[in-house]
Amino acid sequence: MSDTPSDAAPTAQAPAQAHPQAPLRKHGPPVHPAPPYPRPWTPPPPPPPPAWVIASRSRTPRAARPAVLWTALLTGVLAAVLLRGGLGINLLLVSVPAAAAAAVAALDHGRRLRPWSALWAVAGLTLLLIPALRDAWWPSFLAVVAAAFLGSLALHGGRRWPGVLLGGVGLWSAPASAIGWALRGLRERSARDRSRLLPMLKTVGVTVVLLVVFGALFAGADAAFADLLGDLMPDVTVTDAPLRVLLLLVGTLFALCAAWTAAAPRRWDRIEVKPGRARRRAEWALPLVVLAALFAAFNAVQLAVLFGGYEKVLAKTGLTYAQYARQGFWQLLVVTLLTVVVIALAQRWAPRGTDRDRLLVRSVLGTICVLTLVVVASALRRMDLYVDAYGLTRLRISVAGVELWLGLLIVLVMAAGVFGARWLPRAVAVSAAASVLAFGLVSPDALIADQQVSRYESTGKIDLEYLRHLSADAVPELDQLPEPQRSCALEKIVEHLYEDGTEAWFTTSLGEVRARSLLDGHPPQTGGRPCDEAGLPGLYDEWGDPVFP
Repeated sequence: MSDTPSDAAPTAQAPAQAHPQAPLRKHGPPVHPAPPYPRPWTPPPPPPPPAWVIASRSRTPRAARPAVLWTALLTGVLAAVLLRGGLGINLLLVSVPAAAAAAVAALDHGRRLRPWSALWAVAGLTLLLIPALRDAWWPSFLAVVAAAFLGSLALHGGRRWPGVLLGGVGLWSAPASAIGWALRGLRERSARDRSRLLPMLKTVGVTVVLLVVFGALFAGADAAFADLLGDLMPDVTVTDAPLRVLLLLVGTLFALCAAWTAAAPRRWDRIEVKPGRARRRAEWALPLVVLAALFAAFNAVQLAVLFGGYEKVLAKTGLTYAQYARQGFWQLLVVTLLTVVVIALAQRWAPRGTDRDRLLVRSVLGTICVLTLVVVASALRRMDLYVDAYGLTRLRISVAGVELWLGLLIVLVMAAGVFGARWLPRAVAVSAAASVLAFGLVSPDALIADQQVSRYESTGKIDLEYLRHLSADAVPELDQLPEPQRSCALEKIVEHLYEDGTEAWFTTSLGEVRARSLLDGHPPQTGGRPCDEAGLPGLYDEWGDPVFP
């Protein structure tokens, strides 16, 4: 028998040990203690933030300096005083101290002014001049939105697509952090300079009292000085006090957000966008080659129509010029938009392993870009025909501007295929800002009125109902119309200009100033019914007063 554990003699079992915590009894088994009290339920830890959040996270800035806090408060005061009754130069005046607060915070945290950041900041402030130049709301709205985008981009910086796109809207994620940053600065400042705070408040209070007392006395002593103060100072009443307080808070918060972002900007450029999986040549090229062939066929038809004359096509289809133009413009606009998307997606999944792959990508995408430019030209030609038939409107001039900008994007994409694409994100942002600025400077309402007046002089057709809804920017052009068309077109604009009396200088645009100057020297007819005489009835009540819907 081998001496293995299976063959070994059985050994005696050791007696079971009692639980170390169990009390011993003389008779019977040991008594175990009650189980411990169960732990209270706690929620699981939150999941870690996404990688892109960690990558773009900003550093923790030092507490806000007093200069930043005072400048932010000045921004809020200017917002409460100037932002009323419309937009003019007031929006620029409010934005300048906010930009100054951001500059102070950036310098305090060691940030240098880079050329691109300076360009974005200057371009954003320049766009805020559009409300001071134009009375029309829609160019001003586009300019304000573009200025906000460029201001946020100037604070964050960025040269890649994530940096440009997210940096332009990153400012709106800053309010909570900016408030905490400002409160931390106030606590540190009050702890150090508590003895100086009360004298400073007394000084400010005495200054305000002196200005109010002596200003009121001088205003009562001289009517001209009273008028000057009335023009400079806003009318503040009890009813609009809550709005003033809200504007004060919003303006201060806006400046604090700008300063906090300048001190600790998120680095959106650190977000890595991985390229898509490269496809095989045939898999990638076949759909695009077929699309290019379709573009070529359409463009061949357009060239045949151009050289063969529209009359043959219109006679065959039974359409008018306007119907032919309207039938295709919107589709061609959508084609251009989709082509930009297709090019972006094709670039993402393009084969790029060898020089032959890169040559194939440039050739196919370059061909599509060239053919797309022909589509853009065709769309603009159709819009030109449509405008000749029915006149220019705000919608038509807007979509034509968008089509032109899309054509510019196609040109930039073609240049990026030749010279490299590192500069493309910034170039697209520059082109968008320049387009919005040009759109505001050319005064769209004035262009519409000028085209309608020229159309009336050549054809005798005019859309007075539409012209009556234009802004004061159109008054110099509408002033050239003969009577009674002139008075009919100006009737509603005059009502808008003078309904609230004379506006403050900081809410009055240059377009309004020019319009009032012309109308004061040559007012429209006040008696009779000029729109009835011009062939536009139904705009007056039974007493002959104009009705403005």
